[in-house]
Amino acid sequence: MAEIGFTLMCEQTPAKELVEDAVTAERVGFDYAVISDHYFPWLEEMGHSPYAWSVLGAAAQATERLPLMTYVTCPIMRYHPAVVAQKAATMGVLSDGRFTLGVGAGENLNEHVVGHGWPPVNTRHDMFREAIEVIKELFQGGYRNYRGEYFDIDSARLFDLPERPVPIAVAASGEQSADIAAELGDGLVSTDPDGSLVEKFAASGGEGKPVYGQLAVCYDPDKDAAVERAHRLWRWSVAGWKVMSELPAPVNFAAATETVRPEDVAEKVPCGADVGAVVEAVRQYTEAGFTHLALVQIGRERQREFFEWSEKELLPALRDL
Repeated sequence: MAEIGFTLMCEQTPAKELVEDAVTAERVGFDYAVISDHYFPWLEEMGHSPYAWSVLGAAAQATERLPLMTYVTCPIMRYHPAVVAQKAATMGVLSDGRFTLGVGAGENLNEHVVGHGWPPVNTRHDMFREAIEVIKELFQGGYRNYRGEYFDIDSARLFDLPERPVPIAVAASGEQSADIAAELGDGLVSTDPDGSLVEKFAASGGEGKPVYGQLAVCYDPDKDAAVERAHRLWRWSVAGWKVMSELPAPVNFAAATETVRPEDVAEKVPCGADVGAVVEAVRQYTEAGFTHLALVQIGRERQREFFEWSEKELLPALRDL
C-alpha cells in the first residue's frame, strides 16, 4: 500500500491556513504532506499563492512527526540552485530530518516573473540537470565550486546542514527527465499513474527508490456542488503538461480552458463523497508502481469537512486497499 499524503495547496489557501492544515493532516493520520511552490495561482479564482518556504518553516515547528516535501520547486530561474540548496538544508535542520526536496523543471507561469524569458524544453532540461548537480554538490558540505553552462558557484558553503543530506525527488514527465531522475534523484515525482514512466525510471537506475504522485479529489456531500467547484477551480489541469508548462499567466489558463466542461473535469477528479471512487483512483497509482500518493482537496471551503471524512472513512478504506 502506498503512503497517503496531503497536499498543502498554496494556490487556493492563505499562509496561516496552510500551517493549520499541516497540523490537522498530522492529527487525522496522513502519512506526509507536500506543498506546491508557486508565484501565481493557476486561475484567478483560486485566489492565493503565499511563499511556500515560509509556510514550510512554520509547518516544521507546528508539527511533530509529519514528513514534509516540496511538490515541486523549480531551481532553474526564479531561484538559483545554490539558494535552493540553502533553503532545503535549513528545512532539513528545522524538521529534524523530515524534509524531502522535490524539484522539477518548472512552468512559465511562475518563472517568467524574473524577466529572463522562458527557454525551450531541451534547454530547461539541461539547466535542470546542472541545478541538481549544484544542489547535490553543496549538500556534501565544505567550500564548493562549480562551473557549468548555465550555473556557477564560487566558494559556496552551507554552514547549517542536517545530519543526513536532504533527499531529492525529481519530477519527470518523459524519458529524458526520467533519466535525470534516476541518475541524480533519490526518488521520482510524477503527476499521472503512468506505469511505463515508473518502469523507465527503475530501468535507468531508480529501482527501489520511492515514487511520488498526486491525486486531486473534490469532497462535498453534494456531488453536483463538488463537480461545479472542481470545474471552477481545477479546469486548468485538463490541458496536459505540455500546455501547462508553457502558458504565462492565470488569464491564459482561463482562456485555454474556456471549452472545458464540468463533466470533462469530473472524468479525471473523484467528486462527491464516494470513498470507493477515490480508492479506485488510488489503485491506479499503486498498480503503476507508486509508493507515495498525496491527495489534494479542491476548494478550501470544504477543507475541514474533507479532513473529517478522511479520518473517519477515506484513510481507513485506503489502508484496507
